[in-house]
Amino acid sequence: MNFVYLSPHFPPNYRNFSIQLRNLGVTVLGLADENYESLHPELRAALTEYYRVGNMHNYDDLLRALGYFTHRYGKIDRIDSLNEYWLQTEAQLRTDFNIFGVNNDSIDKIKRKSLMKQQYIKAGVPVARGKVVRTLADANSLIEETGYPVVAKPDIGVGAAKTYKIHTPAELADFFATKPDVDYIMEEFVDGVILSFDGLTDRDGKLVFYTAHQYSQGIMETVNQDDLVYYYSLRNIPADLETAGRRTLKAFGVKERFFHFEFFRRRTDNQIVALEVNMRPPGGLTTDMFNFANDINIYAEWAHVVVHNHFSAKFSRPYHCAYIGRKFNRNYIHSHEEVLAEVGARICHHEPISGVFSAALGDYGYLIRTPEQDEIIQMAKFIQGLA
Repeated sequence: MNFVYLSPHFPPNYRNFSIQLRNLGVTVLGLADENYESLHPELRAALTEYYRVGNMHNYDDLLRALGYFTHRYGKIDRIDSLNEYWLQTEAQLRTDFNIFGVNNDSIDKIKRKSLMKQQYIKAGVPVARGKVVRTLADANSLIEETGYPVVAKPDIGVGAAKTYKIHTPAELADFFATKPDVDYIMEEFVDGVILSFDGLTDRDGKLVFYTAHQYSQGIMETVNQDDLVYYYSLRNIPADLETAGRRTLKAFGVKERFFHFEFFRRRTDNQIVALEVNMRPPGGLTTDMFNFANDINIYAEWAHVVVHNHFSAKFSRPYHCAYIGRKFNRNYIHSHEEVLAEVGARICHHEPISGVFSAALGDYGYLIRTPEQDEIIQMAKFIQGLA
């Protein structure tokens, strides 16, 4: 099998996907704009060959790279980055080279939030009221129905970048005066707890691994207010969340892919309400959290799904695993050394976080696990407690 991996070095923990593919005998072909010498030694060892381009946004350079790989190794069987940022680029390359996976015919419904909303509706999952707004009149028409506050976000966008919570007519006018020249979707603000339904499907669309996470607050609030966030896996997935997740999975026809579906649990009525879909693993260190919560190797299992269409690990969620982030611009009650001493054996892993993720996840992250949800909350308060 020939697998082209776009940006195999990012995020750093994703090198494990290339390593596990190589362990199964796959020809792993790296394609990025990073200098080869700067790649992690384990990643360099996993790559059969690496093709460096000057600019990953120059599609002609990517075409030449895949043409070269095809000439040298034969037909490309898969291309992926497992990264939201390159979804559209991958779809175009799959279309041009007739490669299995999401292509130009299906990319819009997993990139455009307005089309995601229609798929959620087809799946029978409640959604926040909203629509694409191109004028102030469009927005006012929606707000007459929903009232303030509303949330405005790019119809195509990654994470919480350039997302705004609007409370007043003055803020609405300012938004239209300064917004980027792209389509925005505007929705009623949903006051609720954010939950996710995450997992992996095989080549036939069968759900082979799944879990769920609960967030201390929304990523939009974390980014816009420069706040702190933590989130943790659930040992027992609420039935209504799993039902919504499975319906969404069916509506989007997810095959041989990780997925990260986001929902609110609305405070007013406890109802699950759809937020958005992401056809890639949850960000940051969440794939490592999969492993620590279940004592499995999700990187190896994904590789087995890609190569053999088989997931062999058993998972029973014996632990909650949490990500707890800290930002360097805060003054904490407890030092890093005190955190390590106090939380001790509950810490599975800790490391600095890439600057791309730091606005959302913090500059430094701790992964902790415990069978007890109350301990997660206590440890989060200890680690994030401000002086």
